[in-house]
Amino acid sequence: MRDTLDAMTTLFHIHDPMCSWCWGYRRTWDQIRARLNPAISIENVVGGLAPDSDEPMPLELQQTIAGYWKDVAEATGAEFNFDFWRRCRPRRSTYPACRAVLAALLQDAEQEMIEAIQQAYYLRAMNPSDNEVLISLASELNLDVAKFERDLADSRVESALQQAFALRKSLGVYSFPSLVLQVAGQNHPLEIHYCEYQPTLDQIARLLPSAEATALSRF
Repeated sequence: MRDTLDAMTTLFHIHDPMCSWCWGYRRTWDQIRARLNPAISIENVVGGLAPDSDEPMPLELQQTIAGYWKDVAEATGAEFNFDFWRRCRPRRSTYPACRAVLAALLQDAEQEMIEAIQQAYYLRAMNPSDNEVLISLASELNLDVAKFERDLADSRVESALQQAFALRKSLGVYSFPSLVLQVAGQNHPLEIHYCEYQPTLDQIARLLPSAEATALSRF
């Protein structure tokens, strides 16, 4: 059964490392990943909230996004450091952070970079729209920094970014975070429960081809 699941079942996690709702979902997503049968492959798909821009974020938009942070904190209990809005020069640009995730993937550090970006942005009041911040995070993760910096600007990473965007669209996803379970070539969007992992695991189990293909270990 493990071989059968390997061949047919993928859980797509569509996210943006600078999406506040993805940060709010982080603890629940960690619990899902920890309990999912390893026979189900997990694929992170960077969604790309905002394209490259050197323009400073208008004050009104800063206030709007800071309001989103408050909403996420109230809904999920996630922690935010609002000093970001005072210390940093915000830009509406998340593509650099998405490229950083893909560059880290080339060094088998995709999940570590996602978590580092989220913590830098939401807890450490750092701006992951800036390549120098992303490079400093790569150093903290003990990556090959010279390679990481080259890869950030490499056409292969840009191509991978565009492929991720195309995959997101083919999955019919236009908001983050989203989960899509692909079983035998069929895509099944999953309902997001921000503070509960079990309903998602139960939904996955129901979508698998047989009762023998248990998607989770219940604790």
